[in-house]
Amino acid sequence: MTDDILIDRLNAPTAEERLAALDRVLAAETEKPVRREDDANNHIHTIYSFSPYSPTKAAYMAYRAGLTSAGIMDHDSLSGAEEFKKAAKRLGLGSTCGVEVRAKFNKGFGKINHPDQADCIYMAAHGIPLNSVKKFNEYLAFYRNKRYERDAKMCELITEKYGRFGLTLDFKKDVYPLSRAAEGGSITERHLLFALAVKLGDRFGRTQNLIDFLENDLKLKVSDKIKGYLIDDGNPHFLYDLLGVLKADTKFFYIDADEEMPDCEEFVKVAKSFGAIPAYAYLGDVGESPTGDKKAQKFEDAFLDDLFREIKAAGIQAIAYMPTRNTPEQLQRVMKLCREYGMFEISGEDINSPRQKFACAALALPEYKHLIDSTWALIGHEYTVNEKGIEYGMFSERAVAETPDLYERIKKFAEKGRKTV
Repeated sequence: MTDDILIDRLNAPTAEERLAALDRVLAAETEKPVRREDDANNHIHTIYSFSPYSPTKAAYMAYRAGLTSAGIMDHDSLSGAEEFKKAAKRLGLGSTCGVEVRAKFNKGFGKINHPDQADCIYMAAHGIPLNSVKKFNEYLAFYRNKRYERDAKMCELITEKYGRFGLTLDFKKDVYPLSRAAEGGSITERHLLFALAVKLGDRFGRTQNLIDFLENDLKLKVSDKIKGYLIDDGNPHFLYDLLGVLKADTKFFYIDADEEMPDCEEFVKVAKSFGAIPAYAYLGDVGESPTGDKKAQKFEDAFLDDLFREIKAAGIQAIAYMPTRNTPEQLQRVMKLCREYGMFEISGEDINSPRQKFACAALALPEYKHLIDSTWALIGHEYTVNEKGIEYGMFSERAVAETPDLYERIKKFAEKGRKTV
C-alpha cells in the first residue's frame, strides 16, 4: 500500500477506520512537519457539513501544514467533534471545537454577513467542552432536520429551471448520499451544487462541451483559469472547481431559511448553557474571495459600529475574523471595536475546499500575534470547563472576578491550554 493510498484511508467510511488509518500513517512517516508556532486555524469544516476532509483527515492536514493547534467548525453539527479531538490528540495538536449556525437577527440592518438573506447572521459557538458535545448536537438536530426540508424544496427549484436541459436534482437520491446526514451531518447549499456538478461531469466530462454548456446554456461566466481546470484530465479538484462556477448563480433556487434558524438571543443562551463562547463571524465587504467562489459584495462595514452595539447587547462575547480575507484597514477597525466593547478575538480561516491552505501566513505578523493566545485560551477554556464545570469557564463570574481584565484572563487560559498538549 503506497503512502498516498494510506493517506486516502483517512477519508474511509467510518471514524474507527479513519483513526486506525491515522495510526498507520504516523507509524510509517519518518519526517515530521516544520512547526508553525505563530499559526492557528479554528474554522475547519469537515464532511459533517461540506468539505473534502473527514475530521481525521482535517486534523492531519492541519498537522502537515505545521499548525500546532486546530479547530473543527461544521454547520449545524457537532457529529465530527469527538473524532476530531481523538485525531488531534494522536497528532500532538491542541484542538478546539465549535459549531456554526445561522441565527435570526432582525435589527433593521438588512443583509449583514449572510450573502443571500437579510435579518440573519452567521455566528458560532466556540470553545465547546467535550462533555457538552452530545447534548449540544441533540439540540442542533431539530435545525438540521428543518434544513433538510428546505434543501428538498430547493432541489425542486433547480429541477424546474434546469429540467429543460435534462438535468434533475432529487434530494434523497442525488444529494443526501453525498452528505453525512445519516450520521448527524448537515446538508448545505454547497451539497446541492456538488450534486449538480457530479451530473454535469458525468454528462460532459472534462471537455470544451462542458464549458460551452456553462457559458451558452446556463449563462455562467467561466474565467480562463477555471476553463483550464475544467478540461484538465489530471485535475483532482474538478468537481470543486465546477461547483465554484455554479455557485455564481444561486438566487433562482435559494429559499430564505426560517425554522432552521434559532433566534440569536436564544442560541447565545443555549451556547452558554453548554459552556461555549458565542461569537459573531465578521465577514466584511469583499472583492475577490480567497476561495474564488464568492463575488464582490458589501456586507456589514457600513454599519459596523451599530452592529457591535447590538451583538454585544445580545450577549455575544467574541468576534471571529479571517486575516486572509480582509484588508489591514478592515481588521484594524474590527480590532479597535473589539477592544472598545471587550470582545474576545478569534481567528479562523474557512476551510471547505481542497484548494485552500490550512496555514495562515498573516498570523505571523505582529499585529495578529494575540490571535495565537486566543486559540490556546479557547483550548484552555474547553479543558477547564470539561474538568471542573461551566462555573470555571473563561467568561464565568468566578473567572471574571479573579481576573477582571479580559486580556490578562486570555493569557491565563492560554497557559492552561498549552499545558494540555
